[in-house]
Amino acid sequence: MAALMDTRILLRKIKDLRCLTPRRNRVKAKWAGSQPKYPATNLALQNFDATYSLQLGEQWPSVRVSMLCEQKYGALVNNFSTTEGVIADLQSQGCRDFVCQPVGVGALERLHAPGFPLHDNPSTLESVGVIQDLAPPRLRTNIKCFVFPGGDISRFKPSRPDLYGMLGYYLMDAASILPALALDVQEGHSVLDVCAAPGGKTLALLQTQAIRFLCVNDISVSRTYRLQRVLNSYVPKELLTEERMRITSFDGRKWGEIERDTFDRVLVDVPCTTDRHSVMEDENNIFKRARTKERQRLPQLQTELLLAGIEAVRPGGQVLYSTCSLSQLQNEYVVERAMHLAREEHGISLQVVDLRPITRLFKDTFHFAPDPHLGQLVLPHLTANFGPIYMCKLQRLS
Repeated sequence: MAALMDTRILLRKIKDLRCLTPRRNRVKAKWAGSQPKYPATNLALQNFDATYSLQLGEQWPSVRVSMLCEQKYGALVNNFSTTEGVIADLQSQGCRDFVCQPVGVGALERLHAPGFPLHDNPSTLESVGVIQDLAPPRLRTNIKCFVFPGGDISRFKPSRPDLYGMLGYYLMDAASILPALALDVQEGHSVLDVCAAPGGKTLALLQTQAIRFLCVNDISVSRTYRLQRVLNSYVPKELLTEERMRITSFDGRKWGEIERDTFDRVLVDVPCTTDRHSVMEDENNIFKRARTKERQRLPQLQTELLLAGIEAVRPGGQVLYSTCSLSQLQNEYVVERAMHLAREEHGISLQVVDLRPITRLFKDTFHFAPDPHLGQLVLPHLTANFGPIYMCKLQRLS
C-alpha cells in the first residue's frame, strides 16, 4: 500500500509524462493545423467594434452584448397542417402571436387617427422620395408567428408532423417575418424570391395563401436542395406544381434579362455578412481570411441583385430589399446606389415606401433603430433578442 501511495505522489509531481511514453506512440501537437491563430469570430467582432461603434454610437454596447447572447426565435405556424392543436400548445407555453396581437389596447386606434405623427422630421424622408402612407399597413393575418414574452429565453420544442406528414411550425428569427409582412402580398399576385434559401421567408409568403404564382431561386444548388426539403416538409404536393411554383438555381443578378417587367412583388433577401452568425460561429464564416475578397465584394453583389429585382418587377409593383446585417454599406448605401443605377442606366423611376407604420405596430415585440435614413432596422436587444434585420421597400413607378 505504501508503494502504491508513493507511485501516485510521484506521478502527480511529474508534469510531462512524454518521457514515459514509447517514442513510436508519441504524437506532436499540430496546433496551427487544428485551430486558426485568429478565429473568424474574433476578426468579425474586431471589425464590428471599429465600424458599428461609430454608426450606432451609444447603442452599440447593448447591441454587441445581445448579439453575443442566445438568439430568440419565433414559431411560424404552418397553415397547411392541422393548426388547432399546434396553436393551443404554443399558447399553453405562454407564447403569443405577435402578428395578430401586435400592440396594447388603443394602439391600433392611434394608427388610424388622422394626423398621427410618424416622424419628428419628415423632410429627411421627403428628400429621397418616400411615399408617406399614414394608413396602417394591410397585414395578411394568415401569417401567424408565436414568440415568448420579452425577456423570456425559453426554447421551442421541435415541431412534429401531423397525420399527413406536414410539420406544425417552422422555427426562425421572428424578425425575418417582417419582410414578408411588409411586402404586402395581395390576392392573385405573382411573386419572385431572388435569394430564397434556406426557405423561411418563402414559407412565410406561402402562408398568406394569396399568391397566384411563386418563383423561388437561389444560385447555390446545395441550398436549393435544402429549400426543396423545407417546402416538402411544410407544403402539400399539389401546391408545388409547375403551375403554382417554380424552383430554380439561376444567377439572380441576371433575372432582369430572364423575366423583365413580370412580377407584382419581388423579395431580394441578399447574401450579407450575417452579423450574428459571424460573431458566434467559425463554420462558414465570411470573416475567414480566405474569404476576404468575397466579403469586400458583397456591396457590389447586393447592388446587382437588387437592380435585377427592380428590373423583374412590373411598373407599379414593389420590391423589398433585406439583409441580416447592421452595416450601412450593405443596407442604405446599396439601396441608394441601385436606385441611381436604375434611373440612369435603365430609365426606371422608384420611390421608397415608408415602413414606419410597421415599426409602430410591432414596437412592443422588436427593438427598432431610431430615425434610420432609409428603410427600417431591427436591433438585437437583451429583452427582445431578434435580428439584426434591415428592410427597405421600393415601388416602381409607372
